[in-house]
Amino acid sequence: MKPNTVSLEYSNALMYELEKAFYDERGKGARFRTTTVGREFFNSKCLPILKSGEIDHIITTVRSLLQEEGIAADVTYTGEDRLLRVRVERCLHRPVEDSMLAHGIEPFTCLPANLIVLAIEEKLDRPVELAEIKLAEGACQLLLVIFEKRPSLD
Repeated sequence: MKPNTVSLEYSNALMYELEKAFYDERGKGARFRTTTVGREFFNSKCLPILKSGEIDHIITTVRSLLQEEGIAADVTYTGEDRLLRVRVERCLHRPVEDSMLAHGIEPFTCLPANLIVLAIEEKLDRPVELAEIKLAEGACQLLLVIFEKRPSLD
């Protein structure tokens, strides 16, 4: 038996099968149940290094973490009003999304997007929705919608 490592191909195949099973059970509603995938990773690795609520700092911090962990080669973004357009290059989970598309299912969950969403929600107390994942130009193109700050009863 090999040491305690598993191949990326094996891990991504399992992720695909889990996502596909969840999609088969919930249909398009599955996307609203996977928004917190990665929360433990976020809490242990990302949250301690988030120092600011500025969007640029949040994206830069998540990008650095994803690069250090070997999850993605780069993360860039543009922002306009409440929309963030995020580009994730060479994500190690891209084969999962490719498999979903090959079976006629639009990708609905993304760990890099979830980390950004969790960071914005934590630092800015504003809800964020992953509205779209498009696979184009060798990268994942994400559209995030940032909503107004949550009302309080103060």
